[in-house]
Amino acid sequence: MDRFKADLATLHTLCSEQGMIFEPATLEQLVRYGVLLEQWNHKINLISRKEDAPVIVKHIFHSILISLYHPFRKGEKVLDLGTGGGLPGIPLSITFPDTQFLLVDATGKKIAACQAMITELGISNAIAMHTRVEELKGVVFDTVLSRQVAPLDQLCEYAGRLLKPGGILICLKGGNLDKEIAKAIESRKDHNGFPSKVELHPISSISPFFSEKQIVIARG
Repeated sequence: MDRFKADLATLHTLCSEQGMIFEPATLEQLVRYGVLLEQWNHKINLISRKEDAPVIVKHIFHSILISLYHPFRKGEKVLDLGTGGGLPGIPLSITFPDTQFLLVDATGKKIAACQAMITELGISNAIAMHTRVEELKGVVFDTVLSRQVAPLDQLCEYAGRLLKPGGILICLKGGNLDKEIAKAIESRKDHNGFPSKVELHPISSISPFFSEKQIVIARG
């Protein structure tokens, strides 16, 4: 079995185990993204080059696990903050084609890679933009996503300004987050009252590669 077919079989099994059912064409497009991500990673540092898990598991499946806790809606406007190589925005834009995604990053080379991958994959519901989040003006979102390592209170500062009323921030994080959460709640008066509460959803039971990983959902 070649690498593409092996990754496809792995992704199908992992998604099925979590009750996430996608069309075969969707799974194939996710695997194609994984191939492109690795190709671009040889030119630009998008993800770690010393991986302890397959890209299809550690990055792509990890990203779409967000949908277990947040049902992306038709017409929903989503910001992927500090997208890097398009994570989690590109996998989610593939799996939820009726949701609109804006991927932003302050590093131009990373956004150029994202733009090229979006074009090659034929994704019509995602735009990659080279900008700092502080420079985003006059636009608000239903949902803000982040997989970057910024502290939660900093992410809440951005989200508090960029979210519509009732909007949510979803982060993929690892480790003990008690101090981060406490600081985010303590600082909410400086972030337009955001967040009012924070939920933690451990995903370590889903795969050994997600040890200590959690999906963090901050709500206004």
